[in-house]
Amino acid sequence: MDVGQPTLDQLRLFLAVVDEGSFNGAARKLGRAISAVSYGITTLEAQLGVTLFEREGSRKPVLSDAGKAMLAQARAVSDDVDALVAGVRSFNQGLESELGLALDVMFPTHLVAEVLREFQQVFPTVQLRLHVEALGAIAALVVEGEAELGIGGPELVALPELERVAIGSVELIPVAAPSHALARMETIPPGEARKHRQLVLTDRSRLTDGRDFSVVAASTWRLGDLGARHALMREGIGWGNMPRHLVDADIASGRLVRLAIPEAPGMAYTFHALWRRDCPVGPARAWMLDALRARLARCPDAEPPRQWG
Repeated sequence: MDVGQPTLDQLRLFLAVVDEGSFNGAARKLGRAISAVSYGITTLEAQLGVTLFEREGSRKPVLSDAGKAMLAQARAVSDDVDALVAGVRSFNQGLESELGLALDVMFPTHLVAEVLREFQQVFPTVQLRLHVEALGAIAALVVEGEAELGIGGPELVALPELERVAIGSVELIPVAAPSHALARMETIPPGEARKHRQLVLTDRSRLTDGRDFSVVAASTWRLGDLGARHALMREGIGWGNMPRHLVDADIASGRLVRLAIPEAPGMAYTFHALWRRDCPVGPARAWMLDALRARLARCPDAEPPRQWG
């Protein structure tokens, strides 16, 4: 049997009858005459070759088996068209169709999750591309156009094509497992930390290749993953600086110990928002920056951008 192609108007007539429970209700909702609604449904049924509503013996139209089978697809089509129209309207009003966000691995993950959950509600039509990297890789993604907004750490190299604004910081503290030699010392003398392997977060960007951040020890292991570095510290393989919000629970449970290293007792890891100077600021990007800055300010270990001494 050859099936005709229904129009969007017919599908919305069908959905209105289902949602309102009657032809009269659908006519009121759509501002149509009852006869127009009835004719539209009859025409739709004729095109599809099925009966969508059982009308016999009932004052209210009841979905037939064919109508029930079609309902989900009809809603999906209607929703897709609504999303298309909303997207075009937003684009015409200056809203971005997508947003690339590059985040430093040190940024508190739970804050990111809160912001992204709200973002999808405020900007349902904007497609998000999320990158999580370290150090100079954030700036590289923004420079290369892979991300419209970057939230990076301390500046390792000045890039004239980027705008940079400090938005806050978190506290980094040196830690090691209780079994580590530094953790067993009652007092760590100056220069002692240099003799012990430091686990360092490496930079995967060629922009800042070879540049170090907060490296004290002569011997280092460089890792590109913050979670792996955290796990190796708990195994006693080395010491290193970690965001306090990530290791508070470990310190409380005794899995890690905060080290009183004279030359590196702790520091503020300052985050900067980065974007290309030649890219216009859209509503989604502006909202994202404001939301991340506001959430960071409420983080328990947020610190002003200063060096600890």
